[in-house]
Amino acid sequence: MGGISFMRTARIFINTLKTLSLAKIVKLLKLTVPHPLFTILSFFATIKSFTLAQMYFPKTNSNNGIGNAFRHALWTCLILMYCCKISSPKKALQFCKRMTNLHEELFPNEPLEKEMDLHNNKVGMDLFMEMLQGIHRQFFETSFFIEQLLYKAKTARILENLDEDYGNELIYLRGKENWEEIPKSLVSENS
Repeated sequence: MGGISFMRTARIFINTLKTLSLAKIVKLLKLTVPHPLFTILSFFATIKSFTLAQMYFPKTNSNNGIGNAFRHALWTCLILMYCCKISSPKKALQFCKRMTNLHEELFPNEPLEKEMDLHNNKVGMDLFMEMLQGIHRQFFETSFFIEQLLYKAKTARILENLDEDYGNELIYLRGKENWEEIPKSLVSENS
């Protein structure tokens, strides 16, 4: 990660936290204070996922497009990867679910946007837990997820209806495709 991009992303993150009401800050503290190491690791995962999503998807990483779907799934993979290095996968998964669900509560979206974010968070969690079966949790690296998630981005579906089951596919909102963003060299054809 470049230092400038990291600092810019951290500044955005901190400015966003400043917008929270006292009640929302209390909710956040109730989750984070009992889990200081998970919280620090999740903060780092947040910044890293933003930075990587900006690198791979400069046009759609923050506007409900494919890049946003990629970022949410990567975010949960990274939270789990970091937290599993210091705790059990079960505890890491519980914290990850609570943290990412709380994020949607603290920063509310329209129903389709919320469903998209929650679904893509779950896709990332499921991908990590699936990969955990074949790789010891201490040996995970970010690169393990990038190719898988880029492939999922390439096959992402448009979220049109809250009742539809999108399985384990990334989803995004109509009009936010920007396929030209996915470098072909980064996605192998046989993934």
